[in-house]
Amino acid sequence: MARNLLLSLFIVTTILFALSCYFVLRSTAHNRFLSSTFSSKSFVDDVNLKKVVQRERDEHCSSTSRCVKDGPLKVYMYNMDPEFHFGLLDWKPDGNNKNKGTSVWPDVQKYIPPYPGGLNLQHSIEYWLTLDLLASEYENAPRAVAAKRVYNSTEADVIFVPFFSSLSYNRFSKVNPHQKISRNKDLQRKLVSFLTAQEEWKRSGGRDHVVLAHHPNSMLDARNKLFPAMFILSDFGRYPPTVANVEKDVIAPYKHVIKAYENDTSGFDSRPILLYFQGAIYRKDGGFVRQELFYLLQDEKDVHFSFGSVRNGGINKASQGMHNSKFCLNIAGDTPSSNRLFDAIASHCVPVIISDDIELPFEDVIDYSEFSVFVRTSDALKENFLVKLIRGISKEEWTRMWNRLQEVEKHYEFHFPSKPDDAVQMIWQAIARKVPSVKMRIHKSRRYSGSASETGKDSRWSSLIPRSFW
Repeated sequence: MARNLLLSLFIVTTILFALSCYFVLRSTAHNRFLSSTFSSKSFVDDVNLKKVVQRERDEHCSSTSRCVKDGPLKVYMYNMDPEFHFGLLDWKPDGNNKNKGTSVWPDVQKYIPPYPGGLNLQHSIEYWLTLDLLASEYENAPRAVAAKRVYNSTEADVIFVPFFSSLSYNRFSKVNPHQKISRNKDLQRKLVSFLTAQEEWKRSGGRDHVVLAHHPNSMLDARNKLFPAMFILSDFGRYPPTVANVEKDVIAPYKHVIKAYENDTSGFDSRPILLYFQGAIYRKDGGFVRQELFYLLQDEKDVHFSFGSVRNGGINKASQGMHNSKFCLNIAGDTPSSNRLFDAIASHCVPVIISDDIELPFEDVIDYSEFSVFVRTSDALKENFLVKLIRGISKEEWTRMWNRLQEVEKHYEFHFPSKPDDAVQMIWQAIARKVPSVKMRIHKSRRYSGSASETGKDSRWSSLIPRSFW
């Protein structure tokens, strides 16, 4: 009897345990299902809400412009000594002007110091942006402005540094016999001393400053000291990612040097050259691909691939060649970018871009695949690959890209006064799109400023915070 009783108790206990496990598992599985359902619904609702907000925003904003309701970008510009800007163009301030704030600038309503021509023009970005800021001061200017100069730095979205760094490199990078260092190096040294002493720089750590260094070799000595600032560059080819990167900085277009193709009535059949390239063929760094392509394409009858320079009418020859070509090669040289892309756009010659590391201006609002052909370097160097690819593009597809080129070319033209959505205003708008992230970086940098660096308390913790955080 005892044995039967124990067996019965064991069976009943086992059954009860099994039932309890079943109900427990069932209830938890149901809760997980409900939780998953509500999480998914919440996610979907959140996505739908974001879509509605974005759609409403898009109704008030053009695809390439800052929202109209935001108004122009507010820019504070340092009244720096003319030796940093127009003094490099041999302009001298009016000695009779007693107003220190205005005497360092030319009156652009009366006189605009000319910029040197030739290849100097391709990196003249700082010149056009500075002129645009000076013109924004005139209330009766009959145009829409993308940036407006303000005189109180605390009201500004960004702080503009008017140093013509590309011009400084092009004209003053050599050491003269009576100099210990070049004028270009001396100006960079002075610039760093000036900026780091300013209250505006100390307030933000330089994060809201806009520094122009469009020529790849400009600011070589100062860039590592001013890296918290937003750089305006042609590419990142000669910058480590800790100094310059696409999240922090802005890529600006070159100013094209060939003649723009005005009143273009050409078409697919009236452009006899299939593929065009004229320029330096033997380059260092990533430019080896030019030499390899020269050997691959030199015997193609409707391909023009030759050495060329600005001398002996080189610019006019390039203009005629591009205007008569269906496709124009933009190949990596010493750096990932070159002015040929923008010469091609101005010529309505469909760009063929062979540069794996290139970053393109305004690519967050412009889809380059609508008017360009991208080819990986490894593919371009395969025998017959490039020519076969280009010959395979139909007349209809080329015409579609050709039409699109004429629609977007205005975004790469530099004007004074600037025009709506031209290159000058597009650069300001690109800067404006960076402002929210700039403000976030500034705010994050202040998290522990009161408890560590400024008060001296708990300073041991500041050494544990990664540098990248600041």
